[in-house]
Amino acid sequence: PVKSGGRMLGAIEVFNYARYYTFRDAIHIPVCNSDTPGKIHTLDSIISVSAAMKHLKERIRIVAPSDLAVLIYGETGTGKDLVAQAIHAHSNRRDHKFLSLNCAAIPATLLESMLFGTVKGSYTGAEDKIGLFEAASGGTLFLDEINKMDMASQSKILKAIEDQKIRRVGGIDEIPVDVRIVAALNQDPETCVENQTLRQDLYYRLNVLQLRLPPL
Repeated sequence: PVKSGGRMLGAIEVFNYARYYTFRDAIHIPVCNSDTPGKIHTLDSIISVSAAMKHLKERIRIVAPSDLAVLIYGETGTGKDLVAQAIHAHSNRRDHKFLSLNCAAIPATLLESMLFGTVKGSYTGAEDKIGLFEAASGGTLFLDEINKMDMASQSKILKAIEDQKIRRVGGIDEIPVDVRIVAALNQDPETCVENQTLRQDLYYRLNVLQLRLPPL
């Protein structure tokens, strides 16, 4: 958290590979793209000798070239973000941006504007700003802990994936986007659907290709 006296200004999440670009005042999103050597992890960054991990790396190599959505499931600390980066690094989108968002870390009131952008005047203090979908167009958008996203936002994510278009908050124009979605959960996706923390229709849309990470 970033504070000034008793006032909360925002928050910064730090990764050893990240560069930062401001999308909203005092809120920073880690941005990685392939024009920064060493910033994006590849399959070589996944170090393991187990048969299960060897099989996982082979699966990553197979699914990476596709533009289909990927759903990653694994316990906390098993390397879901690392896998998402490796998918991007070995995909045909590697020359474009890889953007990452931890859905559990962003309040629901800010999530929509961060994902889809805003139009000036849509609410008090709103400016014309692009969201992550526009910024990642041509590349990959990684949505971590997507089951922690509220249902209304999940519905809008689903529509954006289906239509390949987004509409900024307060805007009327539909903006075409070309984004590959990689999503991750730290709970079994079918359990999340049963518990109604993940929309069933969004689950089927994301679960085109699934990677399960073995426990540590």
